[in-house]
Amino acid sequence: MIKFFKNFRKDEDGAVTVDWVVLTAAVVALGAVAYQGIADGASGLAGNVNSAMTGTTVTVGTGGAISGGTGG
Repeated sequence: MIKFFKNFRKDEDGAVTVDWVVLTAAVVALGAVAYQGIADGASGLAGNVNSAMTGTTVTVGTGGAISGGTGG
């Protein structure tokens, strides 16, 4: 039984596994933070586009051309 504990203490396979688990968790956490930042920016951009397009009128002329804008 003592030999088993000595071998277990010397074995580094478990330590390597723990290192990989910690590194993987860090990468997942950084990905989640980046995703949140991108999602917030995309939502803000969508709101700006919605505001800009709400005041825009699109008309079709007699020649089939489409003109639009707010008159400015």
